[in-house]
Amino acid sequence: MELYEMTAYEAATALQKKEVTSLDLTESVLKRISEVEDIIKGFITVFDNEKVLLQAQNIDKLLAEGKEMSPLAGIPMALKDNMCTRGVPTTCASKILKEYRPPYDAHVAEKLQEAGTILVGKANMDEFAMGSSTENSSFYHTRNPWDISRVPGGSSGGSASLVAADEIFFSLGSDTGGSVRQPASLCGVVGLKPTYGLISRYGLIAFASSLDQIGPLTKDVRDCALVLDIIAGNDPRDSTSVPREKEKYAGYLGREVRGFKIGLPREYFEEGIEEPVRKVVMEAMAHCGQLGVEVEEVSMPNTLYALPCYYLVATAEASSNLARYDGIQYGFRAPEEDNLIALYRKTRNQGFGPEVKRRIMLGTYALSSGYYDAYYLKALKVRTLIRQDFERVFQDYDLIVTPTSPTTAFVRGEKINNPLTMYLSDIFTITANLAGVPAISIPCGLAGGLPVGLQVIGRPFDEGRMLQFCFTLEKLLGFKGLKPSIPAKGVLRDAS
Repeated sequence: MELYEMTAYEAATALQKKEVTSLDLTESVLKRISEVEDIIKGFITVFDNEKVLLQAQNIDKLLAEGKEMSPLAGIPMALKDNMCTRGVPTTCASKILKEYRPPYDAHVAEKLQEAGTILVGKANMDEFAMGSSTENSSFYHTRNPWDISRVPGGSSGGSASLVAADEIFFSLGSDTGGSVRQPASLCGVVGLKPTYGLISRYGLIAFASSLDQIGPLTKDVRDCALVLDIIAGNDPRDSTSVPREKEKYAGYLGREVRGFKIGLPREYFEEGIEEPVRKVVMEAMAHCGQLGVEVEEVSMPNTLYALPCYYLVATAEASSNLARYDGIQYGFRAPEEDNLIALYRKTRNQGFGPEVKRRIMLGTYALSSGYYDAYYLKALKVRTLIRQDFERVFQDYDLIVTPTSPTTAFVRGEKINNPLTMYLSDIFTITANLAGVPAISIPCGLAGGLPVGLQVIGRPFDEGRMLQFCFTLEKLLGFKGLKPSIPAKGVLRDAS
């Protein structure tokens, strides 16, 4: 086994036993990047190798001196390029922020730096996190390591593909309507969206502020718990960050799950889901009997309205959040015009891509005079009904299980010209964002040689028991350790 193929936990254990050094791990990852990144295109920015290796050497020195450090000290990782990194380009995969270098670090970047992890680079994404395929990046398309003709999902497609391709040990993504979980499903990795308020959004460039959350993408459930241990916790700089006692999520792993009750909502297994995906998920759930876990069908009727509700709330908030990009204070500015309004118009027309413009227009319309009550206000009421669906089910059940995505990874270009079809890619994930509850996707099998994700949804702030169940189920499913076969550079037929 190459060092880069290890999980973060395996690499950290070898590091603590002095079997390897952080420099060894980092060199292995940089070598892997040099071999496959031209194919995968998961990074927007890869940092200077000498500086990255120097970071690793410094961690090795501290460990040799006996300094007490976090379990993931010395482990190379990546951040989605909508999380601020001081003095380093943070673009949101958009032309309008192409040259932007933040003067501060995001909260999660600070926490990972304090923990001694090695930041190797910034991952590609859909522009401003708006998309389900990473085809909306203004730089280039990211490829799925399982089949380079297919998308990796989105908007955290770069973060997911880097983990699946072993270019990095773990990464962080952001999830507004499924943007961590859906690419995790399509790329065969683990992706978690935490409870709203568990992880600080300070330094996360906003898409929809009441929905956005940062979450880890990892090779297995244990790694996910270890990363969550580092980045979760209160931050007074984020008014939505919840002050609560910090938990040790890795401590839940290996605990007994016998007696858990699982609800399978029938609305998630009906129209829209591909039959091979449904079959793989149901086969995975058949293992629950061996675990002493009870599984029953439930109903969540307001799921039917989730998609229109989400695309009203999210676009309305995006319209407000993206109003700041006007070419005046920072970022891209179009050539000077005769008047300010013309400058605004030209800057935003040239700086934003088609999908971002589409969502800004939808949101502005929903918030406009005469339409606010008919659209946005009604969507907020439906959001409450969706949350009440979850509250009702959680009175009797510990967890809810659904497919993560209705399909496996689709071919690049297949849905890009049909926004409504593309939006349906998130049909099973958006409800957790609307309700503010935690959800995780774990790989549960293959359909047609492509990964299928199983989504587990928990009560607010019940990430521990959610991880407890997934850790046990993961062992039974046998997917862990399966790796995609990435073709040599010479077989590529296009340069997109």
